[in-house]
Amino acid sequence: MKLKAGDKLPNSELFHLDQNNELKKVDIFDLCKNDKAIILGMPGAFTKTCSALHLPGYVKNYNLALKKGITKIICLAVNDPNVMKAWGENQSVGEKILMIGDPFLKFTKAIGAEVDKTAKGLGARSNRYTMLVENGEVKKIEEEKETATCELSAAENFLNAI
Repeated sequence: MKLKAGDKLPNSELFHLDQNNELKKVDIFDLCKNDKAIILGMPGAFTKTCSALHLPGYVKNYNLALKKGITKIICLAVNDPNVMKAWGENQSVGEKILMIGDPFLKFTKAIGAEVDKTAKGLGARSNRYTMLVENGEVKKIEEEKETATCELSAAENFLNAI
């Protein structure tokens, strides 16, 4: 991954559906510039490790994140906003986590997190990571060596380390 602690998030357009199912375009830097945010980078919605460990861990540990001063949690995957909304509903994220799609891999490529999962039938995806961002600046980032692993980026481990 090219992005490191101390770097500013790049400007990159992402997409989500609001509570009225209206498509919203958001810039990830603008979304984080006045917050202490956690960004969860996921290979894909409804995939095994993402749905069993990574995302549910942050739903379960939401109150711990608040105690750590986190003001926003963003789940970002290489999927369209419709899929991200459906996945959020499936995972009962409610208002705790903003589900954002990076369908064109603009942000994922800008930070150097793209991985080729063609052999597994997934195509270009994001590596798994969790990052802490304060006012648009990366303070901490944990990237897994393998997308099927969720240890460094897991909620309990990441939140206890910040």
